[in-house]
Amino acid sequence: MTSNQPPLWRRAVAELLGTSLLVMIVVGSGIAAQQLSPHDVGLQLLQNSTATVLGLTVLILVFGPVSGAHFNPVVSLVDWILGRRSGAGLTLRELGTYVVAQTAGAVSGSVIGNAMFEVGTSVSVKERATTGHLLGEVVATAGLVLLIFALAATSRGALAAPAVGAYIGAAYWFTSSTSFANPAVTVGRIFSDTFAGIAPDSVPGFVAAQLVGAAVGVGLLLVLFPSAARTADDVVIPHSSEPVNS
Repeated sequence: MTSNQPPLWRRAVAELLGTSLLVMIVVGSGIAAQQLSPHDVGLQLLQNSTATVLGLTVLILVFGPVSGAHFNPVVSLVDWILGRRSGAGLTLRELGTYVVAQTAGAVSGSVIGNAMFEVGTSVSVKERATTGHLLGEVVATAGLVLLIFALAATSRGALAAPAVGAYIGAAYWFTSSTSFANPAVTVGRIFSDTFAGIAPDSVPGFVAAQLVGAAVGVGLLLVLFPSAARTADDVVIPHSSEPVNS
């Protein structure tokens, strides 16, 4: 990271809070959808995806100026990998801090989401790791990585909030997995045995598929936008303004 970034502890807090709130949105809206439309899974998915689109957009706008609003270990990992090519992006220490903060935030978000609806926190039994679901995670994650880093590479990072929100909303519907595309969120959703949950046995396959998707996304990115590595500091949105660091 460049010297005018906010201090690491502040960025870690932003990543923890942002990821926690993201999972609260996913889990909480999933529980609400189950309660409001108990016999219509399609309507449940519409309600869940709409809340996620709107919530994610707002969270990127709120926390982006502090940490970049990664909320996702895959995004942080790719940021670190690309940054090694140009001296930009996260350092290894920052990457580790981001991933720990994101994962802790995701678990806390699931627990709080359950509590808001007076649903006990328990391990999910919802199996998801079919071949189709895993392929969906590869596709969803590759598209997310390509989108985020392409926007940064073309100086359009300010569009990340609506663009990422719109992409995740679409991927809820065009992927069979409903687009987790995020290892931290995947782990967090273990702790909600509700519409949004995922069984622990499904998690390793999902995370592996997400990492494969990230690799595919990086490959496509470097083919289409060879200069992307130089803009790693601007992912997901630019976060190097002096007022934030004061």
